Amino acid sequence: VPYWEPAKWVAKLRTATLSARPIILKTDLGSGHSGPSGRYESWREEAFVSAFVVAQLQAAG
Repeated sequence: VPYWEPAKWVAKLRTATLSARPIILKTDLGSGHSGPSGRYESWREEAFVSAFVVAQLQAAG
């Protein structure tokens, strides 16, 4: 899937949402369908997702 297709979809979601919550699109053009290769790159990806979830939970109160 070309990166611009999900980008267009996220733009539509951002326009249509009534929520103040962020809608993010994270792309990694160097990774394949299974995500980044290598132990440390996989850990870095998991840390990014975990940090985002924790930040959203803290913002919710």
